[in-house]
Amino acid sequence: MSNRSALLFSSLFLFAAAVYAQDDPTRAITHISGDLYRFQNGGHYSVFFVTQDGILATDPINASAARWLKDAVAERFGQPIRYVVYSHDHADHIGGGEVFDDEAIIVAHENAKETIIGEKRPTAVPEVVFSHRMVIELGGKQAELIYVGRGHSDNSIVVHFPAERAVFAVDFIPVRSLPYRDLTDAYFPDWIAAVKRVEALDFDVLVPGHGPLATKAEATEFRRYLEALYHAVLSAARAGQSLEEMKQSIRLDEFSHLGQYEAWLPLNIEGMYRQVSLHRRGN
Repeated sequence: MSNRSALLFSSLFLFAAAVYAQDDPTRAITHISGDLYRFQNGGHYSVFFVTQDGILATDPINASAARWLKDAVAERFGQPIRYVVYSHDHADHIGGGEVFDDEAIIVAHENAKETIIGEKRPTAVPEVVFSHRMVIELGGKQAELIYVGRGHSDNSIVVHFPAERAVFAVDFIPVRSLPYRDLTDAYFPDWIAAVKRVEALDFDVLVPGHGPLATKAEATEFRRYLEALYHAVLSAARAGQSLEEMKQSIRLDEFSHLGQYEAWLPLNIEGMYRQVSLHRRGN
């Protein structure tokens, strides 16, 4: 085989492997604490809570993942899924809710329902919505659903499991990483206030929608990053800097250890610049 043919074969093999990995992502169930478990589908995560009267699940992720989870929990725990709670409206987390629509009650924030219908998200429309807080009692156990305000979307909620001392929070508190790219579908300074509301809760384990388990300390560090980014961009705008000048002058070296720092900091600045520009009126 010539070097050129070998290189072509190797490239085709790697491409096929990448496609296969996308079609067949890593799926797993891991125990967090008590009756709380984590479901992994590739780089996305959700949680579910097992009781004697059924299971409360969160983000289905997509239809294929939801079918896998439905079969897996039935086989492992012998309980049906009674509730499915959406963390927010974004399709990469709540796709596939229709898989549970025949046996579960779908719950979300009231703003999420409006967006799910309006944007035609590929999932089941929530049957039960709430505005601020909602407690779901199942099998003598409780899960507290809390709206944290506008931040990453206008409908993000957290699910607090008091007995397990855990909080499920998706996308708006990245763990040891900068927020995704240019902060699309975001609100500032509301996002900072949303993280503070989570910090005020009594918990030990932070369960994100991406990445490893964490603690309240990681939430605090991320909130400090948001504050530093917001004030740096606002100050630069008030000093008359252009966006390109900000990308050169704003470094935030204190947070350089966070994931995607070099790749996403310029994009974070761009997104924050857009936010600041919308909500200030310069001279």
